[in-house]
Amino acid sequence: MPTDALKVEQAPDPQSFWQAIASRRMLICVFTGFSSGLPLYLLLNLVPAWLKTEGLDLKTIGLFALIQFPYTWKFLWSPLLDRYALPLLGARLGRRRGWMAASQLLLLVAVAALGQLSPSAQLGWVIWVAAGIAFLSATQDIVLDAFRRELLLDVELGLGNAVHVNAYRIAGLVPGSLSLILSDRLPWSQVFFITALFMLPGLLMSLLVAEPDRGAGQPKTLREAVVEPFREFINRSGWQTGLLILLFIFLYQLGDSMCTALATPFYQDMGFSKSEIGLVAKNAGLWPAVIGGLIGGAWMLKIGINRALWVFGVAQMLAIFGFAWLASLGPADATAERLLALAAVIGTEAFGVALGTVAFVAFIARTTHPAYTATQLALFTSLAAVPRTFFNAGTGWLQEALGWTGFFLLCVVLATPGLLLLVKVAPWRATDAPVIAKAAGR
Repeated sequence: MPTDALKVEQAPDPQSFWQAIASRRMLICVFTGFSSGLPLYLLLNLVPAWLKTEGLDLKTIGLFALIQFPYTWKFLWSPLLDRYALPLLGARLGRRRGWMAASQLLLLVAVAALGQLSPSAQLGWVIWVAAGIAFLSATQDIVLDAFRRELLLDVELGLGNAVHVNAYRIAGLVPGSLSLILSDRLPWSQVFFITALFMLPGLLMSLLVAEPDRGAGQPKTLREAVVEPFREFINRSGWQTGLLILLFIFLYQLGDSMCTALATPFYQDMGFSKSEIGLVAKNAGLWPAVIGGLIGGAWMLKIGINRALWVFGVAQMLAIFGFAWLASLGPADATAERLLALAAVIGTEAFGVALGTVAFVAFIARTTHPAYTATQLALFTSLAAVPRTFFNAGTGWLQEALGWTGFFLLCVVLATPGLLLLVKVAPWRATDAPVIAKAAGR
């Protein structure tokens, strides 16, 4: 185990905390979060609205969640990104930045190309291009997560990931708000082209920043890149604890993931137009998400990651009840009172999930070893994406069987097992010492 990976920084004082917020590393986290969130929210929000507008039914739209399978399997090719640099870009930009720039450029092209297709006449091509976007997005996430883990000091993980998550959420405003508004005024081909251009800030960041200097080095062989990350995690945690950690990562955000899988079609069924969804629902969720992320990052410094997982996880679960309440009102014309109700529900959900996500991402980053960032982070985040991909594929059938109110109440029930696992994986009274220090016997 590399000795430089065992250095543990102390918590910052208030002055250095504010200096950290204004640091160059936090600015880079803004760009990594925005670039990472844009293609995912395009698949989650814009594509379902596009498909529904083109006349596809909810069952087909729900099945479209399966195109996100690369997010659940990205750990299979993450060792390649750890082991190899791209032949041309890697020589000029470095191993991490080369993969970042290549995936971002290809995403820009693929998103623009998607809008040139017709779902009703070219559904097969739509599926393939959307799956390609998911693959490129998952590849970008692998290298951005590794880049960010190597960029941040250990003491900055909570704050840096809070900034990343906030920017990730803000990116959702583009396909979930701006693009929906534009779709009422422009052809879908132009909407997707404009959306694709928002990949440019991340691409420019990849070209301008420097390679991190805190990485543990490039694996010398492909076998080392594939085998050692898994062996290190199991040896450090033990089989029983390791499996519980993996199960927790799988379940912690299951309820919210299913709750929001059909969010845009749900709003439409409740009587809201695409413009109203773009202006009210998405904007109402933006600032609560940003505030929740900032409060979560600051609060987590005081109570620690373990306790934050408990407190924020409960808030995340309770927020789902708002959707059940709105569904119980039934569809109606979008009066001012209805718009306020929608804004309140979306804002509460965004705030609660922002809190939970900040703690969850910090926990995942803390659980990785700096020597194996890309592969271990890909494994953990892949597990977190499984519910969003496979479970969400059946949400259309569940909604038809249970109705909207019953469906959202089921999501509340499914949010409970992840919280119960906290007793084992993040005990309330346990300290938040970095796992690498525990592995060294400190």
